[in-house]
This record gives sequence, structure tokens and C-alpha cells, in this order.
Amino acid sequence: MPDRPRLFLIDGHALAYRSYFAFIRNPLINSKGQNTSAIYGFASTVLRLIEKESPDRIAVVFDSPEPTFRHKKFPDYKATREKMPDEMREQLPVLDEVVAALGLPALRCPGYEADDVIGTLARRAEEAGWDTFIVTGDKDFMQLVNDHIKLLDLKKKVGDDEVIDRAAVEARFGVPPERVVDVLGLMGDQTDNVPGVKGVGEKRALELVRTYGSLESTLDHAEEVKNKAVREGLLAGREMGLLSKELVTIHTDSPVEFDPEQFGRHTPDAQRLLQLFEELEFPSLIEKVQFAGATAGDVAYHTVTDPKAFDDLLARLKRAGDFVLDLETTSTEPTRAEIVGLSFAVQEREAFYVPAVWDVGSQSSSSSSCSDLPLFAAVPRAGMHALPMVIERLCPILEDAAIRKGGQNIKYDMVVLASYGIEVRGVTFDTMVESYLLDPSQRQHNLDLLALKHLNIRKIPTSDLIGKGKAQITMREVPVAKVAEYACEDADVTLRLHHLFLPKLREAGVERLYHEVEAPLVSVLARMESRGVRVNLELLRELSSEFAAKIDALMAEIHQLAGERFNVNSTQQLGAILFDKLQIQKGKGSRVRKTKTGYGTSVGALEDYADVPIVQRLLEYRALAKLKGTYVDALPALVNPRTGRIHTSFNQTVTATGRLSSSDPNLQNIPIRTEMGRRIREAFVPSDASRRLVCADYSQIELRILAHYTGDENLLSAFRRGEDIHRRTASEVFETPIEQVTPEMRSRAKAINFGIIYGMGPQRLAHDTGITPAEAQQFIERYFRRYPLIKKYMDDTIAAAARDGFVSTLLGRRRPIPEIHSTNQGTRSAAERAAINTPIQGSAADLIKVAMVRLDEALRRSHPDAWMILQVHDELVFDVPGDQSEAVACAVRAEMEQAMRLAVPLKVDISVGTTWSK
Repeated sequence: MPDRPRLFLIDGHALAYRSYFAFIRNPLINSKGQNTSAIYGFASTVLRLIEKESPDRIAVVFDSPEPTFRHKKFPDYKATREKMPDEMREQLPVLDEVVAALGLPALRCPGYEADDVIGTLARRAEEAGWDTFIVTGDKDFMQLVNDHIKLLDLKKKVGDDEVIDRAAVEARFGVPPERVVDVLGLMGDQTDNVPGVKGVGEKRALELVRTYGSLESTLDHAEEVKNKAVREGLLAGREMGLLSKELVTIHTDSPVEFDPEQFGRHTPDAQRLLQLFEELEFPSLIEKVQFAGATAGDVAYHTVTDPKAFDDLLARLKRAGDFVLDLETTSTEPTRAEIVGLSFAVQEREAFYVPAVWDVGSQSSSSSSCSDLPLFAAVPRAGMHALPMVIERLCPILEDAAIRKGGQNIKYDMVVLASYGIEVRGVTFDTMVESYLLDPSQRQHNLDLLALKHLNIRKIPTSDLIGKGKAQITMREVPVAKVAEYACEDADVTLRLHHLFLPKLREAGVERLYHEVEAPLVSVLARMESRGVRVNLELLRELSSEFAAKIDALMAEIHQLAGERFNVNSTQQLGAILFDKLQIQKGKGSRVRKTKTGYGTSVGALEDYADVPIVQRLLEYRALAKLKGTYVDALPALVNPRTGRIHTSFNQTVTATGRLSSSDPNLQNIPIRTEMGRRIREAFVPSDASRRLVCADYSQIELRILAHYTGDENLLSAFRRGEDIHRRTASEVFETPIEQVTPEMRSRAKAINFGIIYGMGPQRLAHDTGITPAEAQQFIERYFRRYPLIKKYMDDTIAAAARDGFVSTLLGRRRPIPEIHSTNQGTRSAAERAAINTPIQGSAADLIKVAMVRLDEALRRSHPDAWMILQVHDELVFDVPGDQSEAVACAVRAEMEQAMRLAVPLKVDISVGTTWSK
């Protein structure tokens, strides 16, 4: 007989509950403070089911909110069930959206539970010649199992998934499926408040059903039962037993019909899924969504492998209004990558790919300086290698600022081309940056996701060409035809996205910010990354030994304080020492945080015990070990062997506030105020001994922007007079003459001055300053009485965010704050803090970016040998000729202090030295 088609019915609420409680000890909380455990578990399970089983038909069945016929028969049905947790309830509407976006039919039947709907559909599907798999872990469904109805219990590991057939039911209960309902009726169900028969548990119910065959027969033979308590329970509980059986019986006559067409999988709404998974912050599920979407459609993609076609392409690029450039290379690290080919798009649905290898005959020449670079040393000038000629002839076009060009993450291509002697000019757009400006809360802006989200195009995955893991090859090893299709699609899709995004930038009010700041900044960052920064390897080796010695000494001290040797890096052993043996929690009045693997020993968990000697040493140990591993020992490996420098990546599309971040290495995390942090900064040095580093740092920029936003006269006047703002705040709040302000007063004022920007409350202020929460609350109240316009700014900003759904910076950068309407207090509070902080931080980001664009232009014009090389927080670092350092410092100060007009003067602190720390 041919195989019967398969219907999969998912018990929706059961799967959601199971997913929620699977993460109950370590819930999934996203950056907005939302618990997403149920949604993630549900979505990942359903996606896995679809991928593994490829169901012929599928549906998700949910309980209906109305009371059912069971409540009418027994009003206390489910009366003892605990109320659904609020964090679970909040996820249900989003769960419905996920199901709809997946293209799955969802069913609810008023007055009936999901069990009854599933049971009815399973029976009717069986009659229609289908096999049904009920996706659930609920034992009640075992009563439905037969040759054509089975249960599928999905486990955490794919290989552990269990198909429950007749044999499995009998192995579990010792009775056939049709007798399961008798067992359930006798034993009852505490979860649903089904009473069963008093004194009869599961074991006894099984014995009775095996002996007498059914619940009814058991009741009829109650007098024969030898156990007195059970016998009396059966005799007295006949009616309740019969009612219980009725309550646990899954009804298979619900008013639903099985129509195979109704349960077909619709095409997933890939764009909506992407939006949902991005908002929920499910990167692993985003990758799985890429099964959806269409291809690029009718296109004309050309592989250029002869001189005439290449000449025609060059002519088109010269007369194009703008064009897309995209490189295929051997590495994702731009300063180590070698070009495999170049693709271009001038108009939508058409693209060109120029491979690095094709027969150029005698076309190649050596008149360009590009051909003298080390990267070309091993490349023959003729024959099959076209790259020297291609680069040489593209140079004038790529370096012509009048010919507009761009791409997706074009900075990468610019850094690669810089290694070949080309400084790409005229870059006016980057679709990755455009996407980021339109939605900075979106966590990823890669081309595959943008194509799927905005164009519903499923791009050729890179892994289809080069594979994954240990079997991965380089693009150079892939056949040219496959690379050509992939590269042309990249360029074509990028151009389509650019044309789509431009009017959206205008509608969002960020067009000027894009064209005047963000787009020009791409070229600035590309130059910074290409130049890199030199590090003193000898000093790093010395620091490694020095840090190792200090780490060993701290470990010895920790062991001494513990009274025994143990693995300091083992959270379990450490927790046992701190909380079981030493009991550091005694007298603290704080709750000890414990997980399923032991006590919490993270920095956050140990903050309340920072004054305990062993905890002090432990935190020092961890900080040193992290610095040693992340910087001291890691920096030498990041030195590029060709340039002898470190080329950090400056990320323009990561933070929600507009701030730049950096990676490989992350320079933002090098401590500024600790001695160890300063020692690491000493390792960053000028490119040669004749040069100096000029370091320029905006002073208290966020507080100055706060003063500008609020218009508070006390703040404005203090900055205009050049006063110590923290002493002035202390003087105002404590109503003390400024000359009588103590260091302790200033410290508290400083904590709240900076903390207020981040929505600091009394608990945090108390923790940071060592005062009681009550004192901290009083201090905050006095602060707002002296600075009422700051409180007004905070309240007005929260109200505007609630009204508009977003907040803006001084230059119009927008950040959506949808969580400000959340019913969850924690989520909403986090959104309010983000609303207060983003205009301040985001405006500071705008300022430093404006300064970078202005400085890059000014220095290239007046001091071309002075290079901007680093940006960290509010600081810029320049590598300059020693004899120009003072002049460059003056120029830098002037540009930075005039970069933006505020109601208070901008102040820049400048230092010149032979290392980053001096």
C-alpha cells in the first residue's frame, strides 16, 4: 500500500508553556527586558519540526478563552490551576503573530479545549485516509493513539524525539490506549482539578483497570476490592469517578471539519518573520528564516572575460549616475584579503562580474603605481592573470570623486582596495548604513537579511559556494561561473535596496544626517582602518609577565583568605567557598543568588559583597585576567604581518544610540582610569619614532548636551564660567558654598550628574556612593528641586516617546522605543531609561562623527601627513609628525570645539605624547 499522507497537529498552548518553563531558571531576556522564552522555544521547535518532518499538512491548535462544556458539568474544573504568569501571558499575542508569519493555520473552537479539537481532527483525518501525529508531551492524548494516530514528543535534542504508538502507550501505562481514559478517570488529574476516586493513585488505577477492564466495571466490582480504603473510596466515589472519566475524555465530535486544503502550509511571510525575530533578538532563528523568499527574478548577469567587454564596462561606469561596487575576496579581514573578482551594478536587474583570472593577452602594462605593490609581486603581468590590468584601468574611475559609487558595507571594499594602492573616492552611499539609520534597533543589517526583509529575495547563501566549518574553502577555489552569479546578485540587490532606502531616509527625516555625516564617515573610517595603529610588542611581552605575576599573587591571596586551595575559575567551587564555607552573605541582608548549577558568582551577583576582602581580591583577579587575555596576550596576534600594525574595525551600524563601536580589538573596553588600563594604552604608539600621538577628548560632553537640552540656568552658567560642574552641583544640592564642598559631597554629585542621564534610581545611587537608599532618595529629590528643568526634560522626553514611538537626537537621528507601551513594568522602565538617555548619548555620537568628518577633511588639506587612527568613546587619536604636533593639536581643538553649536561651550582636552597614555 502507498504511504498515507501525514497531518501534524501542534498542541499550541502546551508547547508554549513547556517552552516557557524550560527556561524558567535562566529565562531568555532580550535587551529591552522582555521575557521571550515561550516564543523562542515555540518557534525553534516548530521550525525544527518543519525542517525534519516536512509535513504534508499541519496546524497549530490553541485553547479558546471561553469556558468549555467541562466547566458546565463541573464548575471547579481547573479551579486550582495556577494563574498564567504575566511574563508568559504577554508573549501569547506575539506567538500568534509568529504562527501567522510562518504560514501555519491556527485553530480555536469556542467552548472546546484544544485537546477536543485535535482529537476530532485526528479521528476525521484517519477516516479520510491520513496518518496524524499530535505534537505534544501531554499524556492525556495517549487515549487517542491507534495505528493511524500517534503522538510526537519533541525533546531538547533532536535524536531524543519520541514517537508514541500503541506499544509505547502499553509500555507506559500497562494498558492499551483505549483504556487510558479509565486510568485517568480513576486517578484524577491534580493539575486540572479532576477529582478521580479518593484513595486511588496511578499505580492502583492501573491495577484496577487491568483487573476489571474499565472504570465502570471497576465501580461495579468495588465490593471485591480487598484494600479497605480503596474499596470504600470506590463505593463512595462512584458518581465522581464517572464524572472524572467524562472530564478527562477527549471529545472527538467537536464542530470542526478536516479539510486537507485548510491545513496546507502557506508561504511564510519572510519579511514579517525577519522583523519579528529581529525585534525579539533571535539571531539563530533569523538564519533559519532564509528558507523563504524568492530568487532575484529575471536578470541579466554578465561575466566579463575579454578586453572589449571590459572596455564597454569601464565606459558605462564613467557615465553612470552612480554604481555599486562589490568585491569577492579570500578573507573577511579586509587588510589580509586578496581580490578574487569585482562586481558592478549600474541599473537594477543587471550586473557585471570581472574575475581576477582571465586571458588578457598583452593588455597589461606597468605604468600604474598599483602594480608595484607587494600584493602583485607573485602575479604574472600577462597570460591568465587579469587583476593587475583590471586594477590599473579601474584606478581612475574608483579614485574619481566626481563619479558617485557605493555598496553594501562598502568600507570593507575600500580597505581591501587600499591594500592595492587605490584610495576609493566619491563614495556616497552604503546600504548597510542606510538600513541602520532607518532602524537602529535592528541587530543585523547584512545583505542576505535586507534582501529577504525588504525585497523578499532569498539570496544565494555564501555557504553554498564555500561551505562551512572545517570543509570551508576560499572563494578563489570556487568555479568562476558560480562566483559570478553570486557576485552579480550581490551588486544588483544592493542597488535595488539603495533605490528603496533613499526615499525612506527622506520620509524618516534623516536624509541630511545620512548625506552630511554618516555617508562621509564611511570613507573616514576606511582610511583609519587601512592605516591601523602600531603597538609596542616588547612592552606587551613585559606586561604579560607582569600581569601573570600579579594574577598569581592574587590567586595565592584568595586561597589564603579561603583557607584552602581551589579552582578560582570554577563557579561551583567558588560559590561553595564564598557562601557555604565563608558565608559572606551573613549580615548583608541580601538574597543569595543560586542557579541550578550552584551559587551565582558573576560580578553583578558579588557587587553586594565588594567590601569583603576575598571578594575584593577576586574582582581584582578577574579584571586582571580579563585584561591579560583580551588585550595583553591577544594584541600581538592581531598585528598584520604585512603592515606591522593592528587594524581595528570601527562599527558604524551596531549601537542603538548611534555610537561607534570597535572590534578586533574592542578598544572601548580598555579601562581609562585604572593603572592597568593605562599600562595597556602605553603599548599603542606612533608609527615611527619621529612621530607623536595627539589625543583629543571632549570634556563632560553628555552633561553639556544635557544642559543644552534642558536649558537649566544653573548648569548653563556653570559650564559658561568653566566651573567644576560636580562641585557646583554639590554646592547647589547641599546648599553649601562651593569652597566648602567636601570630596564626599562632590563624589555624590558626580554620581548623580552622570547617573541621571541613564535613569539612575535611589538603589543604584546608594550602591555607587555607599549611602542608604533612603538617603539616596532624599538626595535625588533635592537634586530635582535645584534642577527642575532636568526633571521636566525627563518627563517630557518619556511623554514624547510614548506619543511618537521614538526619540531623536539634535541632528534628527531616531531610535524607536516600542517597549514604552509594554504592560511589563520592568520592560517599560527600561524603555523609559532608553528614551531619556538616547537623545543625550545619540547627540554625543552625532557630535563626534561630525568632528571626525570635519577633521578628516581639514587635516587632509592642511596636514596630509597627520592621520586620524583611533576613536574611543569621546576621544580621537592622531598619528602626526613630531614637528607638526602642536599645530595639529591646535587645528584639532578648533574643529572639535566648533563641530556643533550648543547653548554651552564645547571643551576639548588635548595631550601630545609618545604613547596613547601620555
